[in-house]
Amino acid sequence: MTHLSPRELLVLHAVRLLGFAGTSEVAERFGLDTAGTARTLVLAEERGWVQHTAFADLEGWSLTGEGRAENEKRLACERAHADPDGVIGSIYQEFRPLNERLLRACTEWQLTPTPGGTFAANDHSDRVGDARILDELAALHNALIPLVRRLAGVLARFDGYDARFAAALRRARSGAHEWVDRTDVDSCHRVWFQLHEDLVATLGVDRGAEH
Repeated sequence: MTHLSPRELLVLHAVRLLGFAGTSEVAERFGLDTAGTARTLVLAEERGWVQHTAFADLEGWSLTGEGRAENEKRLACERAHADPDGVIGSIYQEFRPLNERLLRACTEWQLTPTPGGTFAANDHSDRVGDARILDELAALHNALIPLVRRLAGVLARFDGYDARFAAALRRARSGAHEWVDRTDVDSCHRVWFQLHEDLVATLGVDRGAEH
């Protein structure tokens, strides 16, 4: 049976995955109610785990160093209880080559080779090339579906990554290019980045030392 994470862990983890986000966005990440999330964030702020920052017309929450450490401690305890057989670690090893493909696809989406052997920003005039990249993203989505299903079978909070990726891909196929790689919308790249962060955080992997 899948494990349901407690609210406090989900709130801290949502802030980590989002990086910087308002209360409603933190709540939305794991389908929590906004009022309860706001109370949890205030309590976490009192404990020194999160900080609220406002500048210009932006305001939101981010993890402190203490909050990151607390998040990692809770994730480790949760994994020890919910995943004694190391299922998530095995799935992560299957995810890694897919991650390399995703990074290549996003790079190709952003840059195109020039006759001089350098690269220029992709103006998306090459529809055949764009279609090839979108087909690769579709193949990655198909590979992602069973991985997410298995992850969610261990920890319920992993559910939904494949659906979010599919939604972004549909928008990209309709001509909204930003839904492939923009960071200010729930794009294919942003969804994938969050899943990658979710996996390394859950497993206690140093993302900078993966290669």
